[in-house]
Amino acid sequence: MRDHVDFVVAQWADVMPELDASSMEIFGRMIRVQKHLERLRSEALSQYGFKEGEFDVLATLRRSGSPYRLTPTELYRSLLITSGAMTNRLVRLESAGMIERIADSQDKRSSQVALTEKGKALIEQAVKTHTEVQNGVLDGLEPEQRQILAGLLKKILLNLSDEKVVVPS
Repeated sequence: MRDHVDFVVAQWADVMPELDASSMEIFGRMIRVQKHLERLRSEALSQYGFKEGEFDVLATLRRSGSPYRLTPTELYRSLLITSGAMTNRLVRLESAGMIERIADSQDKRSSQVALTEKGKALIEQAVKTHTEVQNGVLDGLEPEQRQILAGLLKKILLNLSDEKVVVPS
């Protein structure tokens, strides 16, 4: 069975036979899977009233554990976005009552971002929906195939700069 990527690679082989387009078979499919996943996630998450970037902020706060607070810097570094993009997301989430900013009692120039009860309840529902969508995308794979794919993608990521994470003890 052929897919769109097979078509693209065959076209390159016809017009530039000397080109090694084998990487396109991997990255082309990764990109196309990601585009489908973004669409499916967006459709599934729309019922919760926030955008994907806002989902990422709420999910990061929730998975950080109780008391579900992080500094804006910790958030934007974790999500690999700019501080400006983070500020925009925080403004929208605060306006919606999903987060609150808490001043640092030790340093008045600093603050933390905390989930509200409303934000916590909503993100917990949304994460369940999110994982259902992702599991649906992977339905065609056996558990062992999922493990192999996860391992291969991890190996690629660890070859990229800034992807090695030191977990605090």
